[in-house]
Amino acid sequence: MKRITLTVTEAAELIGVSQTTVYAMAREGQIPHTRVRGRILFHRDVIETWLRGEYAQVSQA
Repeated sequence: MKRITLTVTEAAELIGVSQTTVYAMAREGQIPHTRVRGRILFHRDVIETWLRGEYAQVSQA
């Protein structure tokens, strides 16, 4: 069964940038992510949608 989340390393490999770049993008809100117990994780489906340019971020109130 395929995991639904990606680590920073896996996300970096998927989008073709360094881990440092992924951390910076997450910090600046440029890439959709979530934090679980301090770890940054990425939902695979959301990242694939984001890469296609179809992701519309919904702000949280």
